[in-house]
Amino acid sequence: MAQTKESASKESASMDRYAIIQTGGKQYQAREGKTLGIEKLDIEEGGSVTFEKVLLRKTGPDALEIGKPFLDVPVKAKVLKHIRGPKLIVFKFKRRKKSMRKKGHRQPITVVRIESI
Repeated sequence: MAQTKESASKESASMDRYAIIQTGGKQYQAREGKTLGIEKLDIEEGGSVTFEKVLLRKTGPDALEIGKPFLDVPVKAKVLKHIRGPKLIVFKFKRRKKSMRKKGHRQPITVVRIESI
């Protein structure tokens, strides 16, 4: 399927604007209008959150800002919902001792939509 020039230019324009943020001990790539599942935040649904730890920001084809260690420009997002991640099974056993233990875990996740970079 062939792409038109407009759709190709919109796609490349959205690829030109992104930021790398740090929250919950992890780093995420943030794009305007996209949703991210991040570590749980104590903010109610519908509230807004500001990420101060911005490591890198690209605003154009040649405009790249790198923080040392962080940039002064925050990334703003809106909290959409709180969910729980997929179930992970932790299984421990000791051989020849008839000792087994099975435990499940679901990590709490906050889904946010990036509003501005």
